Amino acid sequence: MDPFFHVVEEKLREAERTGAFTNLAGAGRPLQLDDLDGVPAELRASYLLLKSNGFVPPELEARKEFLQLRDLVAACTDPREQRELGEQARRAWLRYRLLAEERGGSRAFVDYRDALLDRLDR
Repeated sequence: MDPFFHVVEEKLREAERTGAFTNLAGAGRPLQLDDLDGVPAELRASYLLLKSNGFVPPELEARKEFLQLRDLVAACTDPREQRELGEQARRAWLRYRLLAEERGGSRAFVDYRDALLDRLDR
């Protein structure tokens, strides 16, 4: 075992004995963990740092925009506005696909990922 591991464990036990973990914000609620499966291990720390400060990769921002526009299209009752929103949604979808492919994912992977995400969004 790494000696550093034992030092950390001892510090955690000491903090628990002194009550450092009592009355923490969010106590008793499940943690909101990020899904980092698609992020390479060597980039995860920087990804979390950027995300916690309001930055997200451009392809995720484009996907978020597409999903918001898709919801607006579904809720819209005016046919003209619905067409305009639909066109904006198609452009956002195309931007997302191009950015995702540019990031290094093959087209087949992007197609599979899109189908999976669509299924999970239902």
